[in-house]
Amino acid sequence: MTKLSPQAAAVLEELKSKGTEKTRITYARHGHALERTLGVSVADMKPIAKKLKGRQEVALELYDTGLMDAMYLAGMVADGAKMSEAQLHAWARGADGFSLISDHTVPWVTVEHPKSRELAMEWIGSPGEFLAGSGWCTYSGLVATLPDERLDLKEIQKLLDTIVRDIHTAQNHVKQKMNSFVISVGIYVEPLSLQAKAAARKIGTVTADVGDTACEVPLALAYIAKTEAAGRAGRKRKTIRC
Repeated sequence: MTKLSPQAAAVLEELKSKGTEKTRITYARHGHALERTLGVSVADMKPIAKKLKGRQEVALELYDTGLMDAMYLAGMVADGAKMSEAQLHAWARGADGFSLISDHTVPWVTVEHPKSRELAMEWIGSPGEFLAGSGWCTYSGLVATLPDERLDLKEIQKLLDTIVRDIHTAQNHVKQKMNSFVISVGIYVEPLSLQAKAAARKIGTVTADVGDTACEVPLALAYIAKTEAAGRAGRKRKTIRC
């Protein structure tokens, strides 16, 4: 880890003071390496992120520490539109093995970038399990936030076809994110709602290893139906950040 600026070092010390062994164990159950985890809850990160708003350089330094909690906080602060493609690639590669980062932090900032779709498609084609997962999550973020007229519907349909063909033989993490993509299209892209539900019907149950957790891979068709019944289908989100 390179030497941090005084500002970034102070933030890191504050994070360390907020960490608990209980939270470290929880993150470990989700597959995160204990030696790279401080055990800071997201709730405790939010006040810190609020103080850091607009401090792009500090966010970049925090991500480079390789500590999961600092990386997650960096994604809460950084403006993806101000990052270069090289920086986004570096963040995506650095998320390997950290599902919280690959599924949330990286897509958060990438969706804000002008080249988000191109980056998502490149990562989707990667042999790296978590990098491909970031690609699927980023594209899910795009369909959730962009107006339908700005989406490439033919490309999305091809991705649905790919998922139907490959999901049950895909890598463990990738199949979970593929399933989430089908759900996102079914919920947020009205012109492809029927196609997404047809894909979900063909896919059926997705079996995946979710570690020592109570998490389950949702049944895509049921999830879409539940959202429709609640009257929330078709409502775009302003942001995918938590």
